Amino acid sequence: MAERRLLVLFGSQTGTAEDTAERIGREAKRRRFQCTVEALDSYDVANLINELLVVFVCSTTGQGDPPDNMKMFWRFLFRKNLPPSSLCQLDYAVLGLGDSSYPKFNFVAKKLHKRVLQLGGTPLLPVALGDDQHDLGPDAVVDPWLLALWDKILTLYPLPSGLEIISPRECLPPKYTLHFLAEDSPLPDCDLIQPTAPRALPSEMHPFAARMVSNQRVTAESHFQDVRLIEFDITGSGIMFTAGDVVMIQPQNSPEDVQQFCQLLRLDPDRHFRLKPTEPGTSLPPLLPQPCTIRYLVTHYLDISCVPWRSFFELLSYFSTNELEREKLQEFSSAQGQEELYSYCNRPRRTTLEALWDFPHTTCAIPPEYLLDLIPRIRPRAFSIASSLLAQPDRIQILMAVVQYKTRLSKPRRGLCSTWLASLNPEQGDVRVPLWVKKGGLKFPADPDTPVIMIGPGTGVAPFRAVIQERVAQGRRGNCLFFGCRQKSKDFYCQAEWEELMTKGFLTLFTAFSRDQEEKVYVQHRIRENQQLLWELLSCRNAHIYLAG
Repeated sequence: MAERRLLVLFGSQTGTAEDTAERIGREAKRRRFQCTVEALDSYDVANLINELLVVFVCSTTGQGDPPDNMKMFWRFLFRKNLPPSSLCQLDYAVLGLGDSSYPKFNFVAKKLHKRVLQLGGTPLLPVALGDDQHDLGPDAVVDPWLLALWDKILTLYPLPSGLEIISPRECLPPKYTLHFLAEDSPLPDCDLIQPTAPRALPSEMHPFAARMVSNQRVTAESHFQDVRLIEFDITGSGIMFTAGDVVMIQPQNSPEDVQQFCQLLRLDPDRHFRLKPTEPGTSLPPLLPQPCTIRYLVTHYLDISCVPWRSFFELLSYFSTNELEREKLQEFSSAQGQEELYSYCNRPRRTTLEALWDFPHTTCAIPPEYLLDLIPRIRPRAFSIASSLLAQPDRIQILMAVVQYKTRLSKPRRGLCSTWLASLNPEQGDVRVPLWVKKGGLKFPADPDTPVIMIGPGTGVAPFRAVIQERVAQGRRGNCLFFGCRQKSKDFYCQAEWEELMTKGFLTLFTAFSRDQEEKVYVQHRIRENQQLLWELLSCRNAHIYLAG
């Protein structure tokens, strides 16, 4: 009988595709399959020719681009020299997660499906195109597609005789077990970010612990929004970047939230444990030291401030000892309960920690070994770099708005990363932030004579500050910037810097202060007023236009 092995490969940017891939993995285990769930770039793509059954789950980012954790796989798969029969023994299915308000809706999934077919694969089903814009979200497509997929797969790979599908009422074992250590065990100090060894160029798996040099508010105290110009020292990191690149920052939860979480779950934050995979072949989570404290796990790893997914409520329902709570959790994890879940969670942006507060009887019964199945890891956040190495060697600066807004919940919503960064004060000691750099989407002209027209309202001006610094350091003129904000006196970022460059003839600046007069004036008004100049730069001098919001 054919080996009942299923491989689920995902490409995920924000974690949604990863969550869906894990769901498929759980459903496979219920159907008695040996199942591995892996990011596409962690998988050795050369082995694909030996696989018999694969489900691909992938999102689409930006303008039809693959997510970061499937870029290498993507390049390999589209190599011209792959024989058309490479994947002739593969049965496969592709599930795409996208947003139909973008022109290249689910582009990656459609292209992947077509390419695997070209290479000889046999599709089990047509490609599924999950859509964020649907009232019920991607699940409106995912739920019926998965039912059809399992029907098809079980026809090809029937259950072994004497075995049945594991009932949905039965909880599957956790991915890892936690082995708590005796209080007096000798331990390494794991509550420090380890500085990157010089050999490895900083990356998500090896971030560089950069020293924060300054954290300066650049809006007036009376202004409604707190915007920071933050500088990091990257001496000795080996990090190189050019204008338009992006710095990735790994945030952490606040001590108050960590304490609340531990109290709710009745966990001792200083308890040490080791993680052991339940199944052989499962790799340990990256960036978690071994042994580790509960405090470190909750501070640096578990995303207790994210809006929880449907899978969170499903798993939580298994631990509930309270009938009312269990019924509500089961409703939230059912296909019929998705509208209500959206109103409870997504619309008001309720966090995982707040959801746990609402189910107190269930929360205090959560077994600690299920924490890593229940709560996703904290994702890094991307910021446009707002400085140039030519102007400021060994430094990275970012221009960051502190995210805070109101929903119908009484407590204001706060951005995890921006709130954490804003709270750090480098004047009170050595402050370290884990970071690395990624290529950005903005590419600036190599020809020194090509003028650059930049439209950057608000913090959208950040990448343009980097390119202006870079071009000025190279002696390039022809820099034209349209900047917009509310009031000249309150949120005109980098005003002195722009004015000095104008005086020296390096910059042409047009400003729009929308609230400084009766009639609101925005950057588009300034563009219209200066259409003659812009047309001349475009038609006669081949200028490039850049827009960042």
